[in-house]
Amino acid sequence: QVQLVESGGGSVQAGGSLRLSCAGPRFIYSMYCMAWFRQTPGKERERVASLYTRSGITYYADSAKGRFTISHDNAKTTLYLQMNSLKPEDTAMYYCAAGSLCSDSRYNYNYWGKGTLVTISS
Repeated sequence: QVQLVESGGGSVQAGGSLRLSCAGPRFIYSMYCMAWFRQTPGKERERVASLYTRSGITYYADSAKGRFTISHDNAKTTLYLQMNSLKPEDTAMYYCAAGSLCSDSRYNYNYWGKGTLVTISS
Protein backbone atom coordinates (compact mmCIF):
# COMPACT_ATOMS: atom_id res chain seq x y z
CA GLN A 1 0.00 0.00 0.00
CA VAL A 2 1.36 3.36 -1.04
CA GLN A 3 1.89 5.75 1.82
CA LEU A 4 2.52 9.45 1.78
CA VAL A 5 3.79 10.89 5.02
CA GLU A 6 3.60 14.59 5.80
CA SER A 7 5.70 16.43 8.34
CA GLY A 8 6.67 19.96 9.26
CA GLY A 9 3.42 21.30 10.62
CA GLY A 10 3.31 23.26 13.84
CA SER A 11 2.29 26.46 15.53
CA VAL A 12 3.77 29.79 14.52
CA GLN A 13 2.82 33.42 14.78
CA ALA A 14 1.43 35.39 11.88
CA GLY A 15 4.19 36.48 9.55
CA GLY A 16 6.25 33.40 10.24
CA SER A 17 7.24 30.53 7.98
CA LEU A 18 6.92 26.77 7.86
CA ARG A 19 8.12 24.14 5.43
CA LEU A 20 5.99 21.07 4.99
CA SER A 21 7.45 17.86 3.65
CA CYS A 22 5.81 14.82 2.10
CA ALA A 23 7.73 11.59 1.70
CA GLY A 24 6.61 8.79 -0.54
CA PRO A 25 7.75 6.06 -2.91
CA ARG A 26 9.90 7.05 -5.89
CA PHE A 27 7.47 5.95 -8.61
CA ILE A 28 4.93 8.55 -7.59
CA TYR A 29 7.32 11.41 -8.10
CA SER A 30 8.23 10.30 -11.60
CA MET A 31 4.71 9.72 -12.82
CA TYR A 32 2.26 11.85 -10.98
CA CYS A 33 0.86 15.19 -10.13
CA MET A 34 1.73 16.03 -6.56
CA ALA A 35 -0.39 18.45 -4.61
CA TRP A 36 -0.95 20.06 -1.26
CA PHE A 37 -4.50 20.44 0.00
CA ARG A 38 -5.77 21.92 3.22
CA GLN A 39 -8.95 21.57 5.18
CA THR A 40 -10.58 23.22 8.17
CA PRO A 41 -13.56 21.82 10.07
CA GLY A 42 -16.80 22.21 8.18
CA LYS A 43 -15.15 23.19 4.93
CA GLU A 44 -14.25 21.39 1.76
CA ARG A 45 -10.70 20.26 1.22
CA GLU A 46 -9.10 22.82 -1.06
CA ARG A 47 -6.08 22.60 -3.31
CA VAL A 48 -3.36 24.99 -2.22
CA ALA A 49 -0.66 24.12 -4.74
CA SER A 50 0.24 21.37 -7.17
CA LEU A 51 3.14 20.29 -9.29
CA TYR A 52 3.56 18.02 -12.31
CA THR A 53 6.85 16.43 -11.36
CA ARG A 54 7.99 15.70 -14.93
CA SER A 55 7.24 19.07 -16.51
CA GLY A 56 7.61 21.23 -13.44
CA ILE A 57 4.32 22.98 -14.13
CA THR A 58 2.94 24.43 -10.93
CA TYR A 59 -0.39 25.76 -9.76
CA TYR A 60 -1.15 27.97 -6.78
CA ALA A 61 -4.46 28.96 -5.30
CA ASP A 62 -4.96 32.71 -5.16
CA SER A 63 -4.56 32.56 -1.40
CA ALA A 64 -1.12 30.99 -1.81
CA LYS A 65 0.33 33.02 -4.65
CA GLY A 66 3.40 34.99 -3.69
CA ARG A 67 3.67 33.32 -0.29
CA PHE A 68 3.86 29.55 -0.86
CA THR A 69 6.25 27.57 -3.02
CA ILE A 70 5.80 23.94 -4.00
CA SER A 71 8.84 21.92 -4.98
CA HIS A 72 10.15 18.40 -5.02
CA ASP A 73 13.40 16.57 -4.73
CA ASN A 74 13.35 13.39 -6.76
CA ALA A 75 16.53 12.12 -5.22
CA LYS A 76 14.90 12.13 -1.82
CA THR A 77 11.40 11.42 -3.11
CA THR A 78 10.10 14.32 -1.12
CA LEU A 79 7.58 17.03 -1.89
CA TYR A 80 7.80 20.36 -0.12
CA LEU A 81 5.59 23.33 0.57
CA GLN A 82 7.44 26.40 1.73
CA MET A 83 4.99 28.74 3.39
CA ASN A 84 6.00 32.32 4.17
CA SER A 85 4.14 35.32 5.53
CA LEU A 86 1.68 33.01 7.20
CA LYS A 87 -1.72 34.31 8.22
CA PRO A 88 -4.25 33.05 10.78
CA GLU A 89 -6.49 32.02 7.88
CA ASP A 90 -3.80 29.56 6.79
CA THR A 91 -4.61 27.50 9.87
CA ALA A 92 -5.69 24.07 8.65
CA MET A 93 -4.79 20.44 8.31
CA TYR A 94 -2.50 20.14 5.32
CA TYR A 95 -2.52 17.03 3.18
CA CYS A 96 -0.18 15.74 0.53
CA ALA A 97 -1.79 13.98 -2.43
CA ALA A 98 -0.75 12.24 -5.63
CA GLY A 99 -2.75 11.63 -8.76
CA SER A 100 -2.48 11.42 -12.52
CA LEU A 101 -4.09 14.80 -13.12
CA CYS A 102 -3.71 18.01 -11.20
CA SER A 103 -7.12 19.40 -10.38
CA ASP A 104 -9.16 20.98 -7.63
CA SER A 105 -11.16 17.84 -7.10
CA ARG A 106 -9.90 15.62 -4.31
CA TYR A 107 -11.44 12.65 -6.11
CA ASN A 108 -8.82 12.85 -8.88
CA TYR A 109 -6.07 11.95 -6.43
CA ASN A 110 -5.31 8.31 -5.73
CA TYR A 111 -2.96 8.64 -2.80
CA TRP A 112 -3.16 10.74 0.34
CA GLY A 113 -1.21 11.30 3.48
CA LYS A 114 -2.81 11.60 6.90
CA GLY A 115 -2.10 15.29 7.20
CA THR A 116 -0.04 17.67 9.28
CA LEU A 117 -1.60 20.43 11.35
CA VAL A 118 -0.64 24.06 10.81
CA THR A 119 -1.77 26.63 13.37
CA ILE A 120 -1.12 30.33 12.90
CA SER A 121 -1.74 32.69 15.77
CA SER A 122 -2.34 36.41 15.42
